[in-house]
Amino acid sequence: MRKFMVSKIWISAFLLAAFVAGCGDPDKNPGSAGSPLTPPTVTSVTPPNGSTLVCPNVAVITATFSKAMNPATINTSTFTLADPTGANVPGTVSYDPTTSIATLTPPAASLTASTKFTATITTGVADTFGNHLAANFTWSFTTSATCNQLPPPSGLGTACGFGILAATPVVSSVGPTTVNGNIGIFPAASITGFPPGTFTGTEHLGDAVAGTAQNDLTTAYNNALNAGGGPSVGAALTADIGGQTKPPGIYIATTSLGITGDLTLDGSTNPNGVWIFKVGSALTTAAGGAGQPPASRVLLIGGAQAHNVFWVLGSSGTLGTNSVFVGTIMAKASITLGTGASLNGRALAETGSIALDSNPVTIPPCP
Repeated sequence: MRKFMVSKIWISAFLLAAFVAGCGDPDKNPGSAGSPLTPPTVTSVTPPNGSTLVCPNVAVITATFSKAMNPATINTSTFTLADPTGANVPGTVSYDPTTSIATLTPPAASLTASTKFTATITTGVADTFGNHLAANFTWSFTTSATCNQLPPPSGLGTACGFGILAATPVVSSVGPTTVNGNIGIFPAASITGFPPGTFTGTEHLGDAVAGTAQNDLTTAYNNALNAGGGPSVGAALTADIGGQTKPPGIYIATTSLGITGDLTLDGSTNPNGVWIFKVGSALTTAAGGAGQPPASRVLLIGGAQAHNVFWVLGSSGTLGTNSVFVGTIMAKASITLGTGASLNGRALAETGSIALDSNPVTIPPCP
């Protein structure tokens, strides 16, 4: 009898422990965002609700969910954009499971100017447990009257032929840097480290060619900054955009921006699409150790092209050691490429210096 009572006590204790453990599991807790019993919600959208001056040529509409969603439920029937008459705007819908972001991309220049549009996520969307959105989620935005076109590569003018272009006081390099293209500086006239660094183009030390390229850089910088209708126009970015996938469009970070891990630029909706990243201050990519996988990379998929990627920096840019980067960097101040960082693009500094250290720099072709 005593053994029987002891056994009952142990069984009860075991069941109690299992119950407590189950309650502590967020996947079994009805109040948890990841719970099988909790309906998903929309946590943020772009353009923000009520926003105006949204460029009709390049508008990209996104919704971020509170939990992992079933991609099969996110489509043109459950994620729609309507004009004032209630007619749906055609477009493509995609879902990124790494970020829980759904994206609706209308055809280029398909939105009417000075018009209010309403986006809707319906209760047809469901999470991976089968829970549906509790109610339709809607938000609205208004397009601008006019919209500056995104700058094509030719918008760089003569700066397009430079892999490296600085202002003052110096372009410096250590180690076996290689630049596929011209290197130059203006108004200063100091470039050091070549050799041992090499370049395939021409070196321009404070000459008229570098001066013209700097003028063209200023024009390109201002055009890119105002793309979409102004410096503050663009889809909002998080502080670090590593691990995210971005379709063509205009993006904005009001202060600094970081990249840790992989940023993927997906051109599947438009292989000729253009990316413009407006960064209020500095851009910094994560540094990796020697012999280790890169701690940060910018990757192109879906036909995306390096010459269509622009980074407009309010201050300086720093590419971390052994990082992999894509696009034309147009910095108001200086640019630093850490040891072994590779650049498929251009480093163009409007007022400051450029520092290199054993970097491969390959410029995309000019039109």
